[in-house]
Amino acid sequence: MKHESLEWLAANPHYTKRFAKDVGECCRDATIKSVAAALRLDWETVKELDKEYMRAQVKKAGHPAVRQMGVDEISVEKGHRYRIVVSDLERRRAIWFGGKGKSKKDLDCFFVENGEKRNSKIKLVAMDMSQAFQNSAKEHVPNATLLFDKFHVMQKLCDALDEVRKMEYQRLIGHDRKFVKGQKYVLLRNRENLDHKGRKSLALLLKANKRLQTSYLLKESFDQFWTYRSPTWARKFFNNWKDSLKWQRLKPLEEFAAMIERHWDGIVAHLNIERIPLGFVEGLNNKIRVFQRRAYGLSDEEYLRLKVLTCMLPKI
Repeated sequence: MKHESLEWLAANPHYTKRFAKDVGECCRDATIKSVAAALRLDWETVKELDKEYMRAQVKKAGHPAVRQMGVDEISVEKGHRYRIVVSDLERRRAIWFGGKGKSKKDLDCFFVENGEKRNSKIKLVAMDMSQAFQNSAKEHVPNATLLFDKFHVMQKLCDALDEVRKMEYQRLIGHDRKFVKGQKYVLLRNRENLDHKGRKSLALLLKANKRLQTSYLLKESFDQFWTYRSPTWARKFFNNWKDSLKWQRLKPLEEFAAMIERHWDGIVAHLNIERIPLGFVEGLNNKIRVFQRRAYGLSDEEYLRLKVLTCMLPKI
């Protein structure tokens, strides 16, 4: 018996490649379950057809050498299980998903797969302030500029502000506690994103608690740091901002300032490099969270890997 391969058939010979393409395009915006119900197909069949479509997307996109890369980790399951996502900042797409955690050896896997020739073309690595990621980048791309993601820096500042809020709640007693209780998101969100009720709550909170008012104003004023293009002026601003902490007894903000000092070179690198689309990294993370919620309970990690690699790619 002779078996003949037909190029218009999908990997599953019961379906054509055109049909697999249609299924894959549907799965870009819908769950496997809803697509399976609409097309009256088995759930597993839809998933495999979607994987075939995504593999074709990855193959078509290719793997050009990256010059500016972003590194981040995502949680894949409860219990602190992580995978690393590497993205091409110039082409605005994820290019690698792997590792078994977020250690140095996990990021080393990317550089080993990428190869020395491609690694030599990497000029910039954007990341959070993970020491493991820094060590890996310094070992494999020693001439690249390390840049610490602005969003992670500001998240650390918000965490410090929230620590002050918690400390105040513990310090206060009785009637004074009611101004602080339940105000976390009012305090941490940007004021322009608050509705009228939220702004009234924020004004009442800041009026009632001087230490929170001081901390909030310091957090808001730090945004000015990112507007400088001269490291000298950025340093002057930061020194003045740090001096504002004296005698305030705001230990979480003092620890944040010490962290900025330790990672100064990677943070101030923002000022010397133009047009780095770090907002893309945050957008990519948001997309990953969306389809993680959509595929909640799905244990097929290869499917998740393909979703990550294709979520910013165009349709075939």
